[in-house]
Amino acid sequence: MNDLLVLLSAFGDFDMDFDGIWDSVDDCVGVYDPCGVCNGTGEDADEDGLCDDVDDCVGAYDECGVCNGPGPEIPVIDEILYETDSVFIEALGEWYVFEYATDTLFTYVCPVSGCTDDAAVNYDPEAVIEDGSCVYGPLECGGASTVTFDGYTYDLVAIGDQCWFAENLRTEHYTNGDAIPGELTDSQWNSTTSGAVTVYGEGTSTVYDGSDDEESNLSDYGRLYNWYAVDDARGLCPTGWHVPTDGEYMTLEMALGMSEADANSQGGRGTDQGTQMKSSPSDDPSWDGTNTSGFSALAGGYRSNNGYFSNEGNYGTFWSSSPNGANGAYVWTRRLSSGSTEVYRWNGYLRSGFSVRCLRN
Repeated sequence: MNDLLVLLSAFGDFDMDFDGIWDSVDDCVGVYDPCGVCNGTGEDADEDGLCDDVDDCVGAYDECGVCNGPGPEIPVIDEILYETDSVFIEALGEWYVFEYATDTLFTYVCPVSGCTDDAAVNYDPEAVIEDGSCVYGPLECGGASTVTFDGYTYDLVAIGDQCWFAENLRTEHYTNGDAIPGELTDSQWNSTTSGAVTVYGEGTSTVYDGSDDEESNLSDYGRLYNWYAVDDARGLCPTGWHVPTDGEYMTLEMALGMSEADANSQGGRGTDQGTQMKSSPSDDPSWDGTNTSGFSALAGGYRSNNGYFSNEGNYGTFWSSSPNGANGAYVWTRRLSSGSTEVYRWNGYLRSGFSVRCLRN
């Protein structure tokens, strides 16, 4: 081989690093260091194939993922050993058998931080160090189970990826604190093009169904609003919340199993989504649903554009924030009915008084 190399060198090529590759075609005449640099001076103290200056751990990771760490050091109880003993109770004439702890076995684990309270919705069974991150309401609701607005505390419910009020809105003020006009007569209600609020059975208006007990109706069903209040730029819901759009109601319905085709149709839609949304006979107030969604819809009735009150105990109707129709005379709403399993999507007239639910932004 040496004789051959000497012979070939006479033709002008060499192999100075004796790697069997002619220098003229050798990409490194010499050797690569651990960093991949030809004839470089990089070091690889832990011999892992990475130069120390680019190695994220010069050494080895322990079981906890710490470079050159000590490994699991946090002791947790693995098992408590018991023994059995007994004593004769003369007054009872019988033996009392009991257990008592004799030893405790520990396991050492990694110092994982997180929520250690198993009552929290974000409980981490791997965590052994409490980091104060525990939340006790739905994560979709930011960990809250209630929100207080205008002096009243509303229950919240997570449905799919959304967070909803689980009660009808009852505020008498816009979000900025301005009062919403109320106590309107029939003629005032029928003629106004400004926001207005009412309670079922209010004043001297005709009540066709249900009770005219305003206090009881407010407690059970909240307040009713005309479209102009819903559409007011000052807002009806707390900061960070809004009146849902028609599409956001569809998202709710599809989260409960309604098909997209049904969600986009009109009239009575779906299978049992209405039943899932309505309060159950065991709820207080009650209705004829199962309330498996937690939406807790109630048959709060409505105020017609003429001012009379109707269908308390039969219908629950909810505004969306989405107008329907080129002339803007109608708005998409949702209606739930006694004896029906469906959710109705239909047009609401602007001067009608319907319930409002708020949705988290």
